[in-house]
Amino acid sequence: MGVINVTPDSFSDGGATVEVAQAIEAALRMVDDGADLLDIGGESTRPGADTVPAEEERRRVLPVIEALAGRVRVPMSIDTSKASVADAALAAGAVMVNDVSGLRFEPALAGVVARRGAALVLMHTRGRPRDMAQQATYLDVVDEVLDELRESVGFAIGAGIPREQLLVDPGIGFAKDASHSYEVLGRLGEFADLGRPLVVGPSRKSFLARVLDRPVAARDRDWATTAAVTASVLAGAHIVRVHAVREMAQVVRVAEEIRRYHRAD
Repeated sequence: MGVINVTPDSFSDGGATVEVAQAIEAALRMVDDGADLLDIGGESTRPGADTVPAEEERRRVLPVIEALAGRVRVPMSIDTSKASVADAALAAGAVMVNDVSGLRFEPALAGVVARRGAALVLMHTRGRPRDMAQQATYLDVVDEVLDELRESVGFAIGAGIPREQLLVDPGIGFAKDASHSYEVLGRLGEFADLGRPLVVGPSRKSFLARVLDRPVAARDRDWATTAAVTASVLAGAHIVRVHAVREMAQVVRVAEEIRRYHRAD
């Protein structure tokens, strides 16, 4: 899954694709580089980020989705937690919604997804981006994230979304400190208990730099991302959400080949 951030304050690239033409060019390049999905978002969800009004979010993403519809051979996802943004994006050509809140910010989003017949990624977080770091308190991070994702899955099904249309994401870096994120990655196999395809998004996130011996800017974390992506694939991830598609497509294919020969103990 290639990430297209149509935002001026993206943590990963500092707003390199904020203009429509730049975002379209980046998306087409990602498809050429091997992306199987495109995830297009108009609101930064980095720690400390402020909420963007729905009207502004629509203004950012709709021209990109409309321009790419019919031009790309891969499905498009809209990265939003807002029902009105999702509805407009799905009408414009997206087929999936990637909700970082797991339906907690706007529960009405579930009805939009059900009516449109779209797929839905339910990600785990707590609180909003501006305060989620303060909610990173767990007795057992994996057990608690699993329980909270089960709640999201149950709510989505109750709202009329077929179970087979749901995917889950443990939310690396969201309401989790570095040690929590590493523990989730180390125990990723336990998320198979949810019985849904697993999406993992470790790309360029700050937890990667916490174990290095010097500060590393987000753009320079692709080597570290490689390790996390490899671990994710070997542990059973179905989709990895990444920025450097060309490099990570190679990583994924090699990791998948290694996994083919894995023998359970």
